[in-house]
Amino acid sequence: MAIPEIPKYKPYYFEVKKGKGYLWCACGRSKKQPFCDGSHRDTEFMPVRYVAESDEDVLFCGCKHTGAAPFCDGAHNNLLDEYPSDDPNSPENLAIPSIARTVGKATMLDGGCFVVNPSAMTTTDAGNFRHVEFLSQSTGAKYQSQNYAVVMDGRSPVISYGGSYVVGFVLEGDGELLISGRRFNVQTRTGFVVHPHETFQFVQQGDVPLEMYLTVCPIESRPEFSCDMRDNFNSEFPQRVAVVDRGNAESMADRFFQVLVDKRLGCSAAAQFIGDIPESKAQPHRHLYEESIIVVAGQGTMWTDKRKTDVAAGDVIFLPQKQVHSLQCSDPDGMLVLGVIYPGDNPSINY
Repeated sequence: MAIPEIPKYKPYYFEVKKGKGYLWCACGRSKKQPFCDGSHRDTEFMPVRYVAESDEDVLFCGCKHTGAAPFCDGAHNNLLDEYPSDDPNSPENLAIPSIARTVGKATMLDGGCFVVNPSAMTTTDAGNFRHVEFLSQSTGAKYQSQNYAVVMDGRSPVISYGGSYVVGFVLEGDGELLISGRRFNVQTRTGFVVHPHETFQFVQQGDVPLEMYLTVCPIESRPEFSCDMRDNFNSEFPQRVAVVDRGNAESMADRFFQVLVDKRLGCSAAAQFIGDIPESKAQPHRHLYEESIIVVAGQGTMWTDKRKTDVAAGDVIFLPQKQVHSLQCSDPDGMLVLGVIYPGDNPSINY
């Protein structure tokens, strides 16, 4: 089987127009990348025609190894032995100023990107459910709001976020999660999803409080606390919990990530993943999706165009769509991060 040439490892960003046709180069020989110029003649390759259904931003595959032609599916990451890195000590990077962190408040970087530690923020209590919303429309998000929550001493109130998905992650603690009457065991480093219009409740067990992050998408500004658990569990998707398991991780050059919550658990709006980062600084890049990143373990630096700030376990990084950024791990033991992306389901795609 013929192997295509690789004109570019990263994808090509392009703004397509509704109703217009595009002929994507599959052979890699075209001089008009990412589009065909006829260079595939006398090869086994044929270009792929794509007609845009709407005006939108797309990423056409540049490495020609995608399984989702004509679009990037992250395949380029595994064509290299190491994930592309950047030198934090280059003259250009040394000239970027470091922004001091402010306890209990967001540290603003470029383009609406910010870093915050929500555990240091003032919480609102609903019985034994202590929570704070630190990501919302008021802080620059378009697609997702995010809450830090702690459940102390047993059973929480019954909670609803209306017609939104709730994509959660247990950072610490053990217990149970009840979703519209169905019962699930949860533990430290467990991802889960609650479907629209379902109600849910936590039962904290043991000596350690349940410490969680709850991402709500589309944005729902405030939770509703109800006395009644609804009987409306979406049985089309009976599995709602995913435990971190390195055996289920996918490779991305010398890095690994595991998708915890996505359409397999019935969540078509967003995806939650966990990944490890070795001691390194990624090359500056962008995503088409909006992303929040929770530092689960380790420490490092978050870089944007003209600013940077230190990050450590417990910090949350918010990245608007298309914002240039680079996350550096300075910990010899590596960094473990949890991400939630919207709209999208593949965290390995960037440009």
